[in-house]
Amino acid sequence: MTTYLINHLRQPGVVNIAVVDYLERVQDTLDPFAGKFIGQGGEMEVLEGAWPGSAILLSFPDMETARNWYASPAYKTILHLRTDNVISDVVLLEGVGVGHTPAKFAQQIRDSLNCHAIDTAVFRRSECQK
Repeated sequence: MTTYLINHLRQPGVVNIAVVDYLERVQDTLDPFAGKFIGQGGEMEVLEGAWPGSAILLSFPDMETARNWYASPAYKTILHLRTDNVISDVVLLEGVGVGHTPAKFAQQIRDSLNCHAIDTAVFRRSECQK
């Protein structure tokens, strides 16, 4: 399942030669893992809450591939160029499967809550053995 890497740059606009070096070299580390930039440097509009900074979005074929890229010797060689010079948060987020809907997800939550509910001090095991 497609996995996304979200890099929240909390200190945008910090550009020095090390960051430029990182940007010039990072794609070569992504290519063997089919990593692709989906968003970088485009317009951002905060619709709710606060989002200080900017964001970068990458995609990978799956979570394992994304983790393998991040742990790869090639990426580890240049990682410090970013982390020493840019304040950011980086997360991996697994995409949803075909047919996913928020309503189906809500039903999974409802089912889980029902499984953990206590009805007159008796655990409803029959509902949880699916």
